[in-house]
Amino acid sequence: MPCPSRFNLSSYVLSKARETPDKIALAILGPARAERWSYARLEDAVARAAGGLVAAGLTPGDRLMLRLGNSARFPIAYLGAIRAGIVPIPTSAAFTKREITVISQTLPPDAVLAEEGIALPDAPCPVLSPDVLDGAPLGPHDSAADDLAYIVFTSGSSGRPKPVAHAHRAVWARRMMWEGWYGLRPDDRLMHTGAFNWTYTLGTGLLDPWAMGATALVPAPGTAPESLALLAKRHDATILAGSPGIFRKLLHGPLPPMPKLRHALSAGEALPPSLRTRWQAATGTDIHEALGMSEVSTFLSGSPARPAPEGTTGYPQKGRRVKVNDMVSDGCLAIHGSDPGLMLGYINGRSIDLPLRDGWFQTSDRVEEAEDGAFRYLGRADDVLTAGGFRIAPLEIEHVFDAHKDVTDCAALTVHPNPETTILALAYCGPASEDQLKEHARPLLAHHKHPRAYLRMERLPRGANGKLNRAALRAAVKDLI
Repeated sequence: MPCPSRFNLSSYVLSKARETPDKIALAILGPARAERWSYARLEDAVARAAGGLVAAGLTPGDRLMLRLGNSARFPIAYLGAIRAGIVPIPTSAAFTKREITVISQTLPPDAVLAEEGIALPDAPCPVLSPDVLDGAPLGPHDSAADDLAYIVFTSGSSGRPKPVAHAHRAVWARRMMWEGWYGLRPDDRLMHTGAFNWTYTLGTGLLDPWAMGATALVPAPGTAPESLALLAKRHDATILAGSPGIFRKLLHGPLPPMPKLRHALSAGEALPPSLRTRWQAATGTDIHEALGMSEVSTFLSGSPARPAPEGTTGYPQKGRRVKVNDMVSDGCLAIHGSDPGLMLGYINGRSIDLPLRDGWFQTSDRVEEAEDGAFRYLGRADDVLTAGGFRIAPLEIEHVFDAHKDVTDCAALTVHPNPETTILALAYCGPASEDQLKEHARPLLAHHKHPRAYLRMERLPRGANGKLNRAALRAAVKDLI
């Protein structure tokens, strides 16, 4: 079913408030008790946020940068802005003043909504207090499905982060994930382990459950990773979502039984096959992985109805048009320009540009397609390692060593022991010795894929969402060579 032509993302997401006003939409899980928001209370807070932002002088089309912490205030401000036709720019509270200033220079906001203690950009615009969110309730702005609704930034893995413009229809396109990835039902209690201001949490953990009429569960700020499984048990979570790093941490210790859990969801970075296998053995449930990007959300995934074959990410979600583009890229995925979830484009000043080649948007995600249509993810094209004349995908190496019982985390990279030499290396955490790792690699990797250096580290540099920072890793290992 196509998205209605007149469509407001915020109004759509909270439409269940009119059907089930007293049902719990959101529970923030603390160590002692949960903070609960009914659908009616949540919709009222969003309507008041919309009215307060307008009363503060913002008008439809204005850009509002969100500098808010990990609380319900974040999605309320986000949906409140969209309800009023204002364009929110969600940003991580972890950004430093320098980082958020770079972003504001790339995309100058008309105002910043900020909590005390969170770094502000050097930007010539008003800074609003969260107190403005308690205004008079305002009805939804009359928006078109193709109107600009919100702006997010790419992770910057290939350089400077790019501002990505999304239409209101983007949330409607997420319905393809309900069956194609989540197996989501109205009676589900979906627990997302990330922070509110991570777009993965915002979409998978909040907006999609609310649009379905389910209950979203989010751990309170500061919750230790080892407590997450116990919270999932106590609050009857039926779906658990997070990054591979979260599942790796959960498997470090004994897991309590989670009798209501049907399955888990993984995204943010590639899920090692061995991690999925260990989770299946420990819990009796599966982890369904999804591949996506800021420009189009997820598009490949396994699901309860069609689990991904071992060693693959999964299949194109029903309604997606994707292909492997060998003619203009090294086996990278392309997404058709008609995909309703595809961005409006990258923002350059006040213009928006959607780069298409013959009607297709080219990604940097390298894949292999199996005969049954499943895709195996090989990493980003810009992450490909070159050593000894060979081009090697780091994931090929990482998946092998991640399966070693004494490796808790690892990443493949190239290093330069001298200006004329480039070798393959493995940075890893855990008690495994170099000899053990060499023996482990011998039957599993071609000789040219064997690391020539093994660099043990206390931890690998990962962001707040658990995603590996490969640029920071390259800088961190310089003293270990």
